Amino acid sequence: MKAAIHPTYEEIRVMCACGNSFTTRSTHKGDLHVEICSACHPFFTGKQKLVDTAGRVDRFNKRYGKKTAPEGTASAQ
Repeated sequence: MKAAIHPTYEEIRVMCACGNSFTTRSTHKGDLHVEICSACHPFFTGKQKLVDTAGRVDRFNKRYGKKTAPEGTASAQ
């Protein structure tokens, strides 16, 4: 391998807009400033909500959901 062709891999500090910061290693020079991180992202915090646009989930469940047997067919015999 050729010497001195790879960038330096140094420890940097990542700072989020929420105030969270952590250290990692990267070839990026200087600190990173990000808008969202795993501490404030709704998916990782468990605050993510499913958005039901125009009843799509209900319509799907009505079409393809588990069918219940009509009363009095198999159990009455």
